[in-house]
Amino acid sequence: MTPDFSRLRREDLLKTACEVIAEQGFGHTRTLDIARAAGVSQALLFYHFDTKDRLFAQAFGHAARLHLEALAYIEDSAAGPLERLRALLRRCSPATPSDEWRLWIDAWAEAMRSSELEEISRRIDACGRSLLRSIIEDGLRMGAFACGDPEDAVWRIFALIDGLALQTHVHPKVLSRRRAATLLRTAVAAELGVAAENL
Repeated sequence: MTPDFSRLRREDLLKTACEVIAEQGFGHTRTLDIARAAGVSQALLFYHFDTKDRLFAQAFGHAARLHLEALAYIEDSAAGPLERLRALLRRCSPATPSDEWRLWIDAWAEAMRSSELEEISRRIDACGRSLLRSIIEDGLRMGAFACGDPEDAVWRIFALIDGLALQTHVHPKVLSRRRAATLLRTAVAAELGVAAENL
């Protein structure tokens, strides 16, 4: 089968765009910056993406797709609920320094002004919550967890993840990553009736 070089080129451009946006932010990134980082002309960039807004939305969509694929891998795993919970917490850990978190945080701010970014962000959040709820419900059925209201627990856990990620990336001198990881483990353990050391 002949590879689709146009599609591969688009994927490479989106990957580069994500890296540049994560480093410089949506508000400070120019298409010229992305073109230079990718080693292409701006004309080629606009050949693949009609406008800067479209490029930014598709770059965020690219990052979202990779994240959703990782969530799907956890969801499809044959592992037990505790193991899947650990995998999800590792994947979403606010204590992990990453370009991805910087991109998410910046995209949240932009999503207040961009319907495309808002829709993508909302879809990512909904998938994460759905996965966590299914893990909790599986754990309840198997007697591994104790939780009175899974839906409320899901909202509290993800609110804490997002809030801690914001603090550790925006105010790294105020909250250490180790402390953030401990706070998350302790809170999730309390929500689900498990020992924090098992997380």
